[in-house]
Amino acid sequence: MHRCSMYLRLQQSFGSSLLGKSNVCEGLSPTPFGKSGYMWVSIMQKTSGGRRPKKKIYYRVHELDKVMDLQKKPSLILHLKSLIQSQKNQSLFLRDLEKEVGFVQKWNFMAVIEKYTTIFHVTGGNRTPPMVMLTEKAKKIAVEEVDVRHQMEPILVKNLRKLLMISVDCRVPLETIEFIQSELGLPSDFKKTLIPKFPEFFSVRDVNGRALLHLENWDSSLAVTAREERLLREGILDSGGYAKRVKISKDGNFSGPFAFHVTFPAGFRPNMSYLDEVRKWQKLDFPSPYLNARRFEAADPKARKRVVAVLHELLSLTMEKRMTSAQLDAFHAEFRLPASVGGDVLFGTLPVLEALVLEVVLEALVLEVLVLEALVLEVLV
Repeated sequence: MHRCSMYLRLQQSFGSSLLGKSNVCEGLSPTPFGKSGYMWVSIMQKTSGGRRPKKKIYYRVHELDKVMDLQKKPSLILHLKSLIQSQKNQSLFLRDLEKEVGFVQKWNFMAVIEKYTTIFHVTGGNRTPPMVMLTEKAKKIAVEEVDVRHQMEPILVKNLRKLLMISVDCRVPLETIEFIQSELGLPSDFKKTLIPKFPEFFSVRDVNGRALLHLENWDSSLAVTAREERLLREGILDSGGYAKRVKISKDGNFSGPFAFHVTFPAGFRPNMSYLDEVRKWQKLDFPSPYLNARRFEAADPKARKRVVAVLHELLSLTMEKRMTSAQLDAFHAEFRLPASVGGDVLFGTLPVLEALVLEVVLEALVLEVLVLEALVLEVLV
């Protein structure tokens, strides 16, 4: 048995390097048989005479890299600002920083404190332990942030209602909402302040020991996607929802009523047959994301394209038009998403998911930003 397991490992290593070849060669493979456990039978393996497969080249999207770099430091600054404001004296002892963020992250926060002196001020020394607090300018902006959140409350309520309307039963686990509360722009205490304030829209019910946020009433005026609103502004759809005749481009992008903006990766050169498949997919109509997903078969091409529209609408409800893959997967059951959000399972051979993400991230990165975030970005520049 030990010899058989060694042979299996050797065969797998050799077999994986010989797959996809043009010529044919013979080999031996152990097959379960009788009491002896294995017998040796002849199998066929493909080879191409020793030629190595072409190495796949990946290209970076520099615009997306810039977005991620800009996000790293502001996230640290905003986190530290929240830690300071959570203290009774609006100040945080530096010795307690490790308890809050851990030993490794402590040094990242120390570098932020040292670099951004217009936001953070360190006092103490000698007999007094050093502590960090917000500068006067940052405190004024923090006060304005409270007013901005109050002004944004109608937008947050509308987006939360739309989120529940997309779900199958118009309900989402409360823990899932908490998982993306910062992306939705919700305050940290939204369960105590926002939801009880609007009983005509929301209610929290316990189902099988799990708290679920329910939508109390359906509003048809909200069942309009951000994509449809953009098409109306561009004149591609009239007020009655009917499509106007549009021209079809040659680079994979179409301005039709059912098309999504596509940006192929750098270095990708689609042939005519590929573009023809893209054209067919772009012209394919699909149901609205606000229709119940139970009405459609998962294997239906229109239903699969509807999933793209669901993801597009979900991202459009966030502040910065983006979410992590783990956050998207958290809505797997509520939105009836496929097992794999992306790749061949969802979109066949079309790189639509990447194009979708690029569209909502690069073209509409920040539509609604808090005042403090604007200050942080200004300081970084």
